Amino acid sequence: MASLKALKIRIGSVKSTQKITKAMKMVAAAKLRRAQEAAIAARPYALRLEQVMASLASKVTVSESSPKLLAGTGKDQVHLLVIATSERGLAGAFNSNIVRAARRKAEELERAGKTVKFYVAGKKGRVIKRFFPTQILADHEMSHIKTVAFADAKAITDDLIARYEAGEFDIAHLFYARFQSALVQEPVGRQIIPVALPSAANDVAASSATAAVEYEPDEESILAALLPRNIAIQIFGALLENAASEQGSRMTAMDNATRNAGDMINRLTIQYNRSRQAAITTELVEIISGAEALK
Repeated sequence: MASLKALKIRIGSVKSTQKITKAMKMVAAAKLRRAQEAAIAARPYALRLEQVMASLASKVTVSESSPKLLAGTGKDQVHLLVIATSERGLAGAFNSNIVRAARRKAEELERAGKTVKFYVAGKKGRVIKRFFPTQILADHEMSHIKTVAFADAKAITDDLIARYEAGEFDIAHLFYARFQSALVQEPVGRQIIPVALPSAANDVAASSATAAVEYEPDEESILAALLPRNIAIQIFGALLENAASEQGSRMTAMDNATRNAGDMINRLTIQYNRSRQAAITTELVEIISGAEALK
């Protein structure tokens, strides 16, 4: 009887857990739609701004007088890895994949003889301290953020630029998860400081070959003004991608947990019924045996 009671309690406990995971799945699904729309809506602006930056950069000569955010410090010894994660768990491998990508990059840089520091934006990114306990440059508090706003990205950007200008690092890389679907969130690492302008300049130059563009004021002034905003936009886009990726990953994880709970309930119910049947059979045998003994 004790085992039957324990099984009944366990079945009830798993059913309660199943109700929680099902509710969390529904909440994540509702939040996912809004977060996905925001992430997708931000992509064209970020892409177009990168193209404008590339077009401007192709028209100026990078020199010592160029903005530091474009020209760099002249060194590439100290690398800062900005790890953007969520504040909450129960989101599958969403956070661990971002941290793993940053950790691989850090190990690669250290093998090349570089100095690596970390800038953590999000509570779940703090797990990197287990592997690099003395290399955390800053831990940006984000627990107060309910819905990602541009002001949140601007605060991180201002802090990073201030540290860059103070000489705390030479190159900054941003790690986050790019949203593709509720099932797929791709960990991404990209250089954000100094602003990397790769093949985009060639693409824009080709597309604008037939168009003459005049800038007021001059290209250097516009570029200097746009560089900090471009970094803020890239970080804002990363936070929006993270928000959508987090909800998608959580919805998938809670769906799997709900189905696993259902499978466990079925197994426990079968076990309970078998144990109960065995107990009833044993009682019947005892009753019959007792009746036979009285004859």
